[in-house]
Amino acid sequence: LALNPWDVVLCISGTIISCENAIVVVVIFYTPAFRAPMFLLIGSLATADLLAGLGLILHFAFVYFIPSEAVSLLTVGLLVTSFTASVSSLLAITIDRYLSLDNALTYYSERTVTRTYIMLILTWGASICYGLLPVMGWNCLQEPSACSIVRPLTKSHLILLSASFLAVFAVMLQLYVQICRIVCRHAQQIAVQRHFLASSHYVTTRKGIATLAVILGTFASCWLPFAVYGLLGDQGSPALYTYATLLPATYNSMLNPVIYAFRNQEIQKVLWAVCCGCFSSALPFRSRSPSDV
Repeated sequence: LALNPWDVVLCISGTIISCENAIVVVVIFYTPAFRAPMFLLIGSLATADLLAGLGLILHFAFVYFIPSEAVSLLTVGLLVTSFTASVSSLLAITIDRYLSLDNALTYYSERTVTRTYIMLILTWGASICYGLLPVMGWNCLQEPSACSIVRPLTKSHLILLSASFLAVFAVMLQLYVQICRIVCRHAQQIAVQRHFLASSHYVTTRKGIATLAVILGTFASCWLPFAVYGLLGDQGSPALYTYATLLPATYNSMLNPVIYAFRNQEIQKVLWAVCCGCFSSALPFRSRSPSDV
């Protein structure tokens, strides 16, 4: 089988994605204080992107070194599961940010923790179901004319995935609009009451909104081309267009840890301590309990 340069680029992207998100997963897993809902959702996003990166590497390896239809179904199933979990985790993060602003007084409660676990269960449950569909028989191996732009996914399966993405994007966009309204209302209340002590809270909130805007913009620019092409293209469409829209979609998993995890000040402190070689005493959160966060 001739080596496709696009596949090589996807494999390199998968390697970078895996390395970045593995760092985030290790930091969150081995830091006891990172058990708050926010970090659990970041950990879910990093885990999904890590699996996506590994899936790209395995897909390249199996296509060129161990070609097998059964193995192809497994790797495609892993990619569908991981990318779906990544998109769903971004939606969960958006919901969490909205609720933290809309219900600020009750956000730090056991109810929030329970809600976070429910969102994680739904996220990964739905993602695994989506990924199992090709393995359970919903594929085009026996009927090539039913294939989509991504073999062996069927056209109907890819339409379902693309429509789900567009629905998630619409919900995220609506939540972002609501968050902007809440921030504007808070700013107006601060201006009326001249409560300067609350300005620091407003600055923090505005910073969070800016981060969310960057994530939403990156999410749209990375995934919209592939989602739209998935709805319009078919198995006869040029493979070049598939690669040209799929590659930016993988960049979302590459940018997520940079935009969200590595910009978090607490994660930065842990990473800085590790880089300095102070594993035992300099980690600022290792001796703290989750309730202190």
